[in-house]
Amino acid sequence: MTERITLQTAPKGFADGLLKSEMYLKKSPLDHKLLELVKYRVSQINGCAYCLDMHHKEATAMGETEQRLHSVAAWRDCPYYSEKERAALAFAEALTHISQRDIDDELYASLTKVFSTEEIADLTLGIAQINSWNRLNRAFQTIPGGYKVGQYSL
Repeated sequence: MTERITLQTAPKGFADGLLKSEMYLKKSPLDHKLLELVKYRVSQINGCAYCLDMHHKEATAMGETEQRLHSVAAWRDCPYYSEKERAALAFAEALTHISQRDIDDELYASLTKVFSTEEIADLTLGIAQINSWNRLNRAFQTIPGGYKVGQYSL
């Protein structure tokens, strides 16, 4: 695989909006460990090797376990995800598969039981962000494996 485009070779300002949103999310009160779990799951769905490498490393640095990361694809069948994590993962999957699933009232109601309006807004932005990064990295064929925890700290 040959990397096609890097952030360094992309046009000036190319990722400014995405990076500004990432800075916002880093400062948000949303649980960052939960957000890493969601980013990991969305990256699994989208088959983004670079993002899987990155978010695995970030999540484990935050204390996430290998067992939970390895089984997040089957989170519905595992007893060790909280109600809040289950709501976030279901929402992330629905947003990632938006053409196949609706964000129906039942799904949204499950979010409102465990997240504030601000957290739902931030979670939605985080899911949209990782879907964008996944698509960019897939298109650019960003090479996985070399990511270091905190490499893109803003």
